[in-house]
Amino acid sequence: MTVLAVADAELPVSDPPGGQRLAGFLPPLVGYAAVATILLLTGTPPIDLIAWTGYAAVWVMLPGTLVYRSLRSRPHTLVEDLAMGAAVGLVLELAAWAAFLALDAGSWLWCWPLAVLVPYAVLPRLRRHWSVRYPAFAPLGWAWTLTAVVVGFTGYLAASFLSTNPVLPTSEGQQQYIDLAFQLSIAGAATHQVPLDVPQVAGEPLHYHWFGFAQMAASSLISGVDLPTVFFRLAVPAWCALAAVLVAVVGWRVSGRAWVGVAASALMFTVGEFGFENGVRQLFGTQATFIVWGSPSMTYSWVLLLPLIAVAADRIGRTSDSAVPPLGRGAWVLAVLFLLASTGAKASSLPVLLAALACTAVLGLLTRRRLDLPVLALTGLALAAQLFATAVLFAFESHGVTVDPFYVVRVYVGPADGRTTGVHVLIWAAVLVAFLLNLQLRLAGVVALLRLRRFRLEAGQLFLLGGALAGPTLHLLLKHPGGSNQYFTRTGFAFGVLLSAWGYAELLDRAALTRRGKVLLGLAAAGLAVALTAAQFAWRVAPTVGPRFDRLLPLLRWAGALALLALLLGLLWWLLGRRFTALAGRGGVVLLTGILVAGAPGLVMDGAAARENPNGGAYGLVSMPASRVEAARWVRAHSEPDDVVATNAHCRQVLRSGACDARSFWLSAYAQRSVLVEGWGFAPRMVGEPAGVAAPFWDQDLLAANDAAFTAPTAAGLADLRDRRRVRWLVADRSTGRESPTLGELAELRFDNGRVAVYRLR
Repeated sequence: MTVLAVADAELPVSDPPGGQRLAGFLPPLVGYAAVATILLLTGTPPIDLIAWTGYAAVWVMLPGTLVYRSLRSRPHTLVEDLAMGAAVGLVLELAAWAAFLALDAGSWLWCWPLAVLVPYAVLPRLRRHWSVRYPAFAPLGWAWTLTAVVVGFTGYLAASFLSTNPVLPTSEGQQQYIDLAFQLSIAGAATHQVPLDVPQVAGEPLHYHWFGFAQMAASSLISGVDLPTVFFRLAVPAWCALAAVLVAVVGWRVSGRAWVGVAASALMFTVGEFGFENGVRQLFGTQATFIVWGSPSMTYSWVLLLPLIAVAADRIGRTSDSAVPPLGRGAWVLAVLFLLASTGAKASSLPVLLAALACTAVLGLLTRRRLDLPVLALTGLALAAQLFATAVLFAFESHGVTVDPFYVVRVYVGPADGRTTGVHVLIWAAVLVAFLLNLQLRLAGVVALLRLRRFRLEAGQLFLLGGALAGPTLHLLLKHPGGSNQYFTRTGFAFGVLLSAWGYAELLDRAALTRRGKVLLGLAAAGLAVALTAAQFAWRVAPTVGPRFDRLLPLLRWAGALALLALLLGLLWWLLGRRFTALAGRGGVVLLTGILVAGAPGLVMDGAAARENPNGGAYGLVSMPASRVEAARWVRAHSEPDDVVATNAHCRQVLRSGACDARSFWLSAYAQRSVLVEGWGFAPRMVGEPAGVAAPFWDQDLLAANDAAFTAPTAAGLADLRDRRRVRWLVADRSTGRESPTLGELAELRFDNGRVAVYRLR
């Protein structure tokens, strides 16, 4: 890794003189300026950026940092307090959001920080947390490297997501990734509703991980920034930046080495997936490309999971030579806060955490013949949180998840018909290798750590290893009709990059490179990244359609070519090492550097592909015409939050069989109102249905009454919708079918742009 290769392992991190301390604020200021510039250039309104920045600083980071300071025992660094404090602030905000909306006082949500700021301003024991002197200071190189990671990843987001998704569609031909409108609709519901219903089916409970969308809603309510601007411009880049900083902070804390954290951040947010041949495929899934904006709930879950990892590792067992002060007894409060928030952030978080704790307990019992009480206590808390999530948030629904070992592999292996046993076994092995290369190559440093430590890991390292293994194991054991079992691997990846960077740091220490040697290694790593990226652009491979083994061949060929190159260079290194003693014993760190950098083209290729294939290209797209959005936004501006809307638009498309692909979410997304029946394809009860998103609606009488309001309206039928179903508005999409002329006599036409008409029930 470049960032570790050029770092001095003995670099002091003590409190610097005043001038150097001021210089330490330059990297975050430059980073913010660069990120802000990218957001402005991609259409973010300047006033919204200013308002949202103030919200993030005053309504999230400030109260969260004060609470974090009062819970941890001793200060370490300012960057840790601010990053961990921001995560705590998000948890506190979530609780405040739920309380204020439950009291129907969402317009007063802006005042929630007073519950923290007033006591911390008045009480002497709390007042001291406003001003803290830190015993350690982040090295300038560390800060600049982290800034580069954040700015670089924001640039990736600009290329792959921001530039292809206007805040509001400006043409009738706008194409949008199909999940985005559904996700925006959940955030819209969260502006006025708790607990949430399915936005497309009024009154249908939403048993789903929706906490991240509640955070978007809270930020919109407090800052005054329009929700689509939050969704399409501000929230995802902010969460990614916070996650990148948290990886760096948590890596420093759990390992006791500053550069382990920033190297882990680079592995997570600079080096992409290895399966990048054409930039638009997921193969087995992705860790950073596409998914950070295609599933923002995953990104939100990281900003809660990473602090939880730090807290758990602190309680389980700190590394023996760490100079980072322990969190103290307040860590248990932090653990409870992050566990509760993780329950509804992403359904994959707690199962992987539980598996990591179980692994720590079992391996600790085998190696030390005892069960550690902190591990048992954390396991009990995590189990309680998982039970809460299963019973309350998900209502014991499986969401289509079944136990089906190696399903994700079998779809690439295919049937054994016509193959010899040897060929079939070889294909199985090749697919498993492709799986590891695609998703786990950046974790190669874990192997180095195991070898260096002779498999005798400390308790905190066992915990990280357990999480890194649990993620892909659950991915391979389970099946989901939408492929969402891959989220377990993404959760485990947060554990794995920390341990991989730790292994790389120890291997770099073992190599004992001079400063000049580290600089040369860093330059070589950067050169390799550039060369690999150039090679990918020169020899791009057209995507192969279908989940067949030949889709993996480009990845396997590329891996074989790189492996052969590494073998030849290794032989050359060995021969030269016999003559130049400075090379002896240092080939391992050079090889590991090359392996970790091998996925460097991933983000670049994905961003470049987005220019040719907007919104991910090969991923599901849906039309999002400006006329539809205009009508939905009119409804939002002229209706009350608890008004229910009815529409005749239900289908993304009508299939050849005549069935409805019920993934129409535009009205609930941009109106931010509950719709009586819109598209039901993503309703939790539909997941796992044999017909999938084309399954019929479960209440045909309700659907018939809804559609009759447009095709054959009667005074009695409209009155029933108004009085019993709370419907106040009818939105007729004429691309689906023209409304009956009678409707204009029974309801008041309030909006008409030619394509969409909006009627108000009298």
